[in-house]
Amino acid sequence: MSSFIELLGLFLLLMLPFLYETNHIFRYYFKFLIYYGIVSFNSIVLIPAFLTRPCDVRNLLWASTWCHRISTLIGLRWELRGKEHLAKDQACIIVANHQSSLDVLGMFDIWHVMNKCTVVAKRELFYAWPFGLAAWLAGLIFIDRVRGEKARETLNEVNRKIKRQRIKLWVFPEGTRRNTGELHPFKKGAFHMAIDQQIPILPVVFSSYGTFLNDKKKILNAGRIVITTLPPVSTEGLTKDDIDVLMERVRVQMTETFKSTSAEALQKYKPLKSRGSGSITREEAAGAGGVLSVSAPLPDAASVAAAAAVANSPSGYSPAAAKAPTMLKTL
Repeated sequence: MSSFIELLGLFLLLMLPFLYETNHIFRYYFKFLIYYGIVSFNSIVLIPAFLTRPCDVRNLLWASTWCHRISTLIGLRWELRGKEHLAKDQACIIVANHQSSLDVLGMFDIWHVMNKCTVVAKRELFYAWPFGLAAWLAGLIFIDRVRGEKARETLNEVNRKIKRQRIKLWVFPEGTRRNTGELHPFKKGAFHMAIDQQIPILPVVFSSYGTFLNDKKKILNAGRIVITTLPPVSTEGLTKDDIDVLMERVRVQMTETFKSTSAEALQKYKPLKSRGSGSITREEAAGAGGVLSVSAPLPDAASVAAAAAVANSPSGYSPAAAKAPTMLKTL
């Protein structure tokens, strides 16, 4: 019986390279297994180290050092642009588009540039141990989105801390991940926080994953992603009455950057054909790159003009902008 089990194990082991090369569904799940498996293993290993300085955001630098090689193992390469904005030693609210859990690998790749940075995450992730425990000990901020008042209290406390300690706070304003090639409406929380403490918004844009990732077809090929850090958007002098205009201005900038870098990636790298039975067509990649569509409607001329007025105003505010219509849905 033991010999049979050994032979079966050897057979399955020998089959792995064959399945990896010929079956895109197997390769899709195998790559995510590598990703989540290494993160879970590193979480277990790092928990004792994190206990020496619990809930300290500097622990996330250790985590990124251990985890950033995962991208190489599953064939992803990240190109960072606008590094000078991300490297500034200042408190800010980073707002980024959210396409997939692969975003975290991009964050691991640039964490050494951000230095002191933490992330707002939904509370449910805390219970995904060992990752959740390690993330909490590393300084991640978990909020209960169902209990809105409690979430606001947590964020208010965090907000004062990040300004005092010059920490960057990473927020996904879309609220949840969607690999649809579209920028979805933003929630207001990040912008409330920035205005409350008068700290800048720092937009970060990941180009589309459409050339290498298709969750419906279960395809995950080698891929190249451009991460663009845009210049910081000042909130100095702004009040809560200006949130809609500020949010629209940031979304306009991020949408245009997403479309341009995604189109560049589509042209430069092209959809990579999947070895085996699956592939991503150029049309699918274009649609997933925001080249063909954007979910939330782009602002009309009046809104763009208002955003421009904000940009040209020394304080980042103009009366004309305050009256501008907003296209963003309040969630």
